[in-house]
Amino acid sequence: MKKLGTIVLSVLLIAGSCTRDFNEINPNAATIASFWATADDAERGVNAVYSTFYRTPALYSRWIYYHGTLKSDEGFGSGGDGGLNNLMSFNQTDYNLGLTASTWHTLYVGVFRANQVLANVPEITMDDNLKRRLIAEAKFLRGLFYFNLTLYFGRPPLMLEPSQVDDMPPNATTAEAYAQVAADLTEAIPDLPISYTGNNVGRATRGAAYALLGKTYLQQNLYEQAAQAFEWLVTGEGRNVYDLTQDYRDNFLVTTENNIESVFEIQFSENLAETTDDDVNESQINNTGTSIAQFYAPPGVGFSDGAARRWVVDEFLQEQTVDGERDPRLAASFIFDYTDPAGPAATMVYGQTFAERYGSGPQANGVWFRKFLNDHWKNQEGFRSPNNYRMIRYADVLLMYAECLNGMNRTAEAYPYVDRVRVRAGLQPLSEARPGLNQQAFHEQIKHERLVELAGEGWRWADLLRWGDLGPHLADRDPEFTNFVEGRHEYYPIPQTDIDLNPNLSQNQNY
Repeated sequence: MKKLGTIVLSVLLIAGSCTRDFNEINPNAATIASFWATADDAERGVNAVYSTFYRTPALYSRWIYYHGTLKSDEGFGSGGDGGLNNLMSFNQTDYNLGLTASTWHTLYVGVFRANQVLANVPEITMDDNLKRRLIAEAKFLRGLFYFNLTLYFGRPPLMLEPSQVDDMPPNATTAEAYAQVAADLTEAIPDLPISYTGNNVGRATRGAAYALLGKTYLQQNLYEQAAQAFEWLVTGEGRNVYDLTQDYRDNFLVTTENNIESVFEIQFSENLAETTDDDVNESQINNTGTSIAQFYAPPGVGFSDGAARRWVVDEFLQEQTVDGERDPRLAASFIFDYTDPAGPAATMVYGQTFAERYGSGPQANGVWFRKFLNDHWKNQEGFRSPNNYRMIRYADVLLMYAECLNGMNRTAEAYPYVDRVRVRAGLQPLSEARPGLNQQAFHEQIKHERLVELAGEGWRWADLLRWGDLGPHLADRDPEFTNFVEGRHEYYPIPQTDIDLNPNLSQNQNY
């Protein structure tokens, strides 16, 4: 008590005896010029851009999946997080709500860090090949951050230089923002390697940039440009780099990460040095695990804040394999009473049967997304899952390429790429099951194929938005869409704090 009082008194005496110019540069702080001096500085700077992924929970640790999956018709807020449940029900009155505002702000943290690299690394004397690669990685990452800003907020301001306190950029249009994403990726592609080894695995590759470029064009229904990007992976040099895994579930297990199907993968680790596993420590900056498993796992082993709609299960049951079995992707995608076709007494949920855990209680009809979980090696989830997120898989690329070909009225040419995805799942090739589909019918088939192949992986919202399928009519299978207002809820509101500080920034339509 005496020591604490002495410290407080000393602080008060110091504060009362001097004044401070808070605009004065701190002479003890490192300056930008002193940091960006060596090749090691350049690499550390780029690593800091990647580390934005782990600024929990706004991006790939947790919330990005809420935006891409739970907000869509395949998922919903199922737990006790009222803010999440309201947001997923299109009922947002607080435009500074952390779930949206923190995602916006964290994405701009990534943009700021990438801009620092792009402004300073070119001036460093270092190996030229390494310099070009690091600059290309920063461009890829800035493109990825702006892709997400555009996908979820529609009209983000473009900041392409290190930001200053008096910057007041206006909104870009959606087309302008996507054009910048495409420019960054196009410039990055020549200097990105085709693959990495050792500790560099997980960095941006040429294939990842081509895939994200294709996604960027496809999201705007620019089929020809998207197809040209995807061609490097499907019919060009990348066809010798990527392929489908033999076992579909290998794309979601910690034991088979960074496999031949992975085009870009967010790397996670368990942080074994951290001994306390709670939501407070989960926010620590050194957490490179993902917390989505804790929040997606069913009751008893996780929080069950997000769950899947039952209608999605029925989509998998439309067809059987050529051997008369159930589509194996269903069990790989969801935990529910019939994950094992034998039923609740045979379905295992983290060391117990479904019947033992949930019986005939309120969770008896529940469905939970499985792909990010660790039930294959753990009996309890936590906040530091090491299970990587396969952000772009080769199967996704094949289906997007088929969508492009069909969009260009080259439907017959699109069949083989859908066939590859279906055959891996044991289904009859589409060219045999439904030959001769016209352009519109094939487009509807693509919608089904993407749902069953990519269920719960975070792309459903982007698909619905691209297809123009968002609207109150989806309430037939997802009651939350009763509240959906067309012309408003396609995008989140821009944080009000940013609009208050920047007179050049305007709010999104109908907010």
